[in-house]
Formats: sequence, C-alpha cells, structure tokens
Amino acid sequence: MAMEINSGSVVARATAALRQQHWLSLALLALHGALILDLADPLAQALMLSHFGFFLLWQPLWRGEQKLIAGQVLLIIGAAVLLIAAGSWWLMALWIAVLFSLIGGNVPGIKNLGQRIVSLLAAVYLLSILLTWVVPHLFPDQQFPQALVAVVRYGLAIPAAGIFFVRTGKQQAASPYSVDLFYSLLLFLMVVVLVLGAFVIKEVSHGNYVIALAQALMVIAGLLVVLSLLWDPRAGFAGIGQLLTRYFLNIGMPFERWMHSLAALADRERDPDKFVIVAAHEMSELPWLSGIRWQSRESAGNAGDATKYPTAFTFGDLMVSFYTRSSPSPALMLHMRLLARLLGDYYDAKIREQEQRRNAYVQAIYETGSRLTHDVKNLLQTLRSLCGAAETSNEGDSDALRLLMQRQLPQIAQRLQITLDKLNTKPPIGNDAGSALQWWEALKQRFAHERIEFEGGGFPDGAALPLDLFETAAENLLQNAIEKRKVESSLRISAKLQWDDGFHLSVCDDGQPVPQALVRQLFSSPVPSTAGLGVGMYQVARFAREQGYDVALSGNESGSVCFTLSPKR
Repeated sequence: MAMEINSGSVVARATAALRQQHWLSLALLALHGALILDLADPLAQALMLSHFGFFLLWQPLWRGEQKLIAGQVLLIIGAAVLLIAAGSWWLMALWIAVLFSLIGGNVPGIKNLGQRIVSLLAAVYLLSILLTWVVPHLFPDQQFPQALVAVVRYGLAIPAAGIFFVRTGKQQAASPYSVDLFYSLLLFLMVVVLVLGAFVIKEVSHGNYVIALAQALMVIAGLLVVLSLLWDPRAGFAGIGQLLTRYFLNIGMPFERWMHSLAALADRERDPDKFVIVAAHEMSELPWLSGIRWQSRESAGNAGDATKYPTAFTFGDLMVSFYTRSSPSPALMLHMRLLARLLGDYYDAKIREQEQRRNAYVQAIYETGSRLTHDVKNLLQTLRSLCGAAETSNEGDSDALRLLMQRQLPQIAQRLQITLDKLNTKPPIGNDAGSALQWWEALKQRFAHERIEFEGGGFPDGAALPLDLFETAAENLLQNAIEKRKVESSLRISAKLQWDDGFHLSVCDDGQPVPQALVRQLFSSPVPSTAGLGVGMYQVARFAREQGYDVALSGNESGSVCFTLSPKR
C-alpha cells in the first residue's frame, strides 16, 4: 500500500514538472504517429486518443481549475469521438488547421523568446505535415515516393520533438486570454483557402499537386499584397487598418462619447467616491459588459451581473474588475485597460483636488490664526511699554502719565476689538483708509518711550493711507527692531514716513545685517524665530500685496539695515 502511494506521488510530481510546451510536444508527437499509420489502425486510434488528451492538458482556452459546463463537456466528448472514430483525412486537415490557428494566433503577443520559438516550431510542423502528407491523401490516385515518406516520417518529427527541449525561462501560469480570436480566425481562413485552392486546382487541371499548391500560394500571396496596400495606403485613403482600429476602439459605444460623458461627470461631481460610483454604473451599461466591480480608498461596490470571466485592473488606489460574457480577446483587453486607465486617472485627479481643498482650508486657518496671534502679540508689547512707563514714573510725572494712558488705552482697546472682529469676518480690502497725519502722530506717541527717531511730515492736505496695513507693518517692523536692540543695546532705530506719489514707510537701524539665508525666505514663508512665531514679515508681505504695496529689504549692510513699505510701481 505504501509503495502504491509513493509511486502515485512520484507520478504526480513528474506531471506537475511538465510545462505547457511539454504537453504541446507530446500532443504533436502523438498526432504524428497517428498520421503516419493508417487512420483505421487501432494503434493510430489509440495515438489519436492520446493526442487529444495531451491537447486538453495544453489547450489555452480554459483554466485548469475552471469548471466546465455541460455544453463544453459534450463538445469535448463529441470532438474526441469524431476524431478517433471517423478516420477521415478531411477531418484531419480541418483539425490541423484549427491547431495551426490556435498556435499561430498567439505568436504576435508572445514576448518571451523561448515561447516564441516553441510556437513557431509547432506552426512549422503543423503546416508542413498538412501540406506534404494530409492534403495529398485527399486525392485517391496520389502516389508517395519513398523519399517523401522517409522525410515525413522522420524529418518532420524533429521540430515536434525539439519543442520538448526548448528553454523558455521561468514558468508562467497559463492565461485564458492567450488566444486572439481575430488572428486565429484569419489564419484558419488562410489555411482553409490554401488547402481548398490547391485541391480545386489539382482536380480541375489533373496536374501535379506541387504545381497546384504553388499556384494556390501565388494567388494567396497576391491577395496579401493587395490587402497590405489597402491596410496602409499612401493615396489619402484612411486604410483598412485605421477602420479596424476605430472598430476596436468603439466596441458598442463610440470612444469620443464615452470620453465626453466621463469628462462631463468629472466637472459635475467633486467627491472622488461618488464620481467612481456614477461612472461605474454608466460603464456597466456598455453592451459588451455584463457587470463591473470597483474598490477605492473609501468605498467598494458593483453594478450589473458578475460572470466567470473577470478582468481586473489596478491604477493607484482604484481597483476595477470588468465582467464579460465570454473570454475577452486581446483587442477587448486593450479597450478595457484604456477605460480603466481613464477612470483611474480621473479618480486620482479627484483625490488630489480634494486634498488641495483641505490643504487650502487648513492653510487659511493657519494664516488667519498666525496673523491674529501676531496682532495680539504686538498689542501685548504696547501694553508692556505702558506698564514700563508707569513703573518708572514718579509723582511729578503723574499728569503726563495720565494723559498718555488716556491717549493709548482707547487706541489699544480699539485695535483689540478690530483684531477680535477679524475672527468672524475678513474686512474688505481698501475700506479702512484714514488720515495719515493722525495715524503718524498716534504712532509716535505709542512708541515715545522706546528711543525711536521719527521723521515725517509735509503730507498733502487730507492725505489718507490704509490704516490696517500701515499699522500692521509699522508694529512688526518697530517691534522687530526693538527685539534686536535687546541683543545690540546701543542700536539706533529710526522710522520715516514720506510722500512720493504715495506713502512710503521706512524703518531702519544701524545694527548687523540680516543673514543672507534668511533674506531669501523672509517675505515668502515663515522663518525660524526665538522671539516670536516667525510669521510676522511673511504676513505683512502678503497683506501688502493684497492692497497694492510691496515690502522690501531696501538696505542690508552693517550699520544700515532698512525695511520699506511702498506702493507697487
């Protein structure tokens, strides 16, 4: 009992080690043996039965694990009985033509050199045995020279046996879509025309079979030349090739119509998952599709009916499976891949668009919060200045201190209220213009205790400036200079407001220049800061651009560092 189990496992391992090419070689050798013998010979019938069994193990039409329906089983049994019991050379010619079309139709899509050699050897053998042995047996009076019999018996067996020893590299799983129906049908019709043409010429002329075969080949060659000229002509006609290409790209629905429908849906629907759901349901209505299933980042679903012929594609985060009623040809596979690629690209674009909207929303929140926080920080600096003035004053300064508080505290309260109002709504640009002279005097009073030199005056009567912009810019520039003075105690700070076809605000100091690495990003992005948030100058620059002004580092030398706010030219 143990010996039977071991022998069975050895046979199973040996069978599993055989590849598709080995089954094909064994099938061709069994067919060769049956054709050399008399078809009515029991040994020939046994070889034909073996040939059909090897063919079923090799055939590329069904997967090995696929369950066959009753109609397919009856078709296989009927074909086997007919091949074995009929003993007809006409049936053999038809069977070899079918084999030749199955193998030859697969050659254009093979990239592996070894597999291509296997297919070419099999095609050469089948065509040779058909024309030199099977077709001549269709003529009752045909004589076979001994040399021809020897060549057919021993010479043609060489390519069939050679297939067994060709190295094809890494073994790959057999694909149920490896046969192109269009190519196979074309090859089958060409072989049938060649055989019937040679037969008719031989019967009508009662001449030599070789001459009849040559004449049939010449006629077919002429037809192929004409077809090649029509396929890609030079005289302005689009050609059969483009007509067939248009047909393959318009299977059941014009490609342009589908593109227009998908683009229109992309414009209407902003949500990526809803876009995929609607597009999949529209795609399931294509006549050559039975159903479709999809799985995206956030959702999954199906439309139509699932069949046993799924074709799956994955592009980015989207997986799409198409269900067809039969095994799709390579041309239909190309069509499905193109549709899935379009759907996947649109889905990825929707995902990126959604992420950009989220990032823009978060960025807006961040910038608004940073700006308001910086405004509150400037107000705190002003309050600290007032507190410092109150702490250092004596009894003789009480009246001056009271007047200072009366002027500054209402302004601080007003600025704080404006800052709080920005949390709810953004004030329209350009509606906060006020007197330049009054603002300049208030700024000098606010920073009167900070040892800052103010220079300005001679403004046109009634001249106005955008208060919010100049207030924010002056606060940031002066507070930055004051922070710089904490490191350079003898720092001299000056502020200047002048009129030259518009107001120009300059804040300068005689300290060390701004590092070049910091200059490049000072007005374009937040910068590292130990005294604040590092977003003050960035916010001022953006705010200035919104109102038609520019902030620039007009001087950056040791002893002369100047920032300027001026109108755009």
